[in-house]
Amino acid sequence: MLTPYPSGRRSRWHSCEFRVRSGARARLGTVVGENDEASPKTGCETRGVPLKIVSYNLRKHAAGHELADIAATYDVDALCLQECDSEALPERLHHLILADATRTNRLGLAVYVREDRYDILDTKVFAVQKSVHDRVLAPANERLLAVRLHDRETEEDVLVGSFHAAPLTASNSLRRKQIAAAHAGMRSLAADIPSVMVGDFNYPWFIRGLERHLTTAGYALSRSTEPTYLRYKFFTGYFDFVTSTGFEIQRVDVLPRGASDHRAISLDAELAA
Repeated sequence: MLTPYPSGRRSRWHSCEFRVRSGARARLGTVVGENDEASPKTGCETRGVPLKIVSYNLRKHAAGHELADIAATYDVDALCLQECDSEALPERLHHLILADATRTNRLGLAVYVREDRYDILDTKVFAVQKSVHDRVLAPANERLLAVRLHDRETEEDVLVGSFHAAPLTASNSLRRKQIAAAHAGMRSLAADIPSVMVGDFNYPWFIRGLERHLTTAGYALSRSTEPTYLRYKFFTGYFDFVTSTGFEIQRVDVLPRGASDHRAISLDAELAA
């Protein structure tokens, strides 16, 4: 069950149930991980201007002061945030404008977009299946913020989502259900346009199993060339991922460590030909 919630700006509340539709148009790619070459993939046909995305888990907004520098330094087109304080977010970050943010979640989500390139057509916040952690430490049920954009450079609409899966206390099975429900939520905004979802997937182990599920559903999974979670001295992991359909993503890089226990990830999403 996936429930849309009011995002506070362009969406309206309604209750509905989504089923995951398999066989969607997508690139069936491979995971980019620590055992893969850092050089870009070749042989992929693309078109238009790449969409530069940065995704960052702020660790309960501890890294909020870094956002303006990230937006400017990396010339970001879309900045997707997890664990942010929506009340502390500015309306603008350099050339970016706040598309939307969650309002009731303890661990907030937000998306900024480049104002001179994108028209914000719609936004919606979705709740997915709750973990025990979500029920005890409520409210933490808003797990996806989806944004539909019109790209003035390519004259096409695209979907961008900021996603935060249940923590490691939950099972991988639950997180797979959350990911599938989040994809269904993205498609509810627009079923057949290029879509990219980034964020903290909390899925450091058994990644090949997740990739098989996503490939069956028509999505490509990409992850960074270096670990993104660095909280403990003797434990690091690949927590922050990208799922996409209709886009080509050559590689996912990590930014230098800041005040968060996560490192931000950076990628160029190019429209598939």
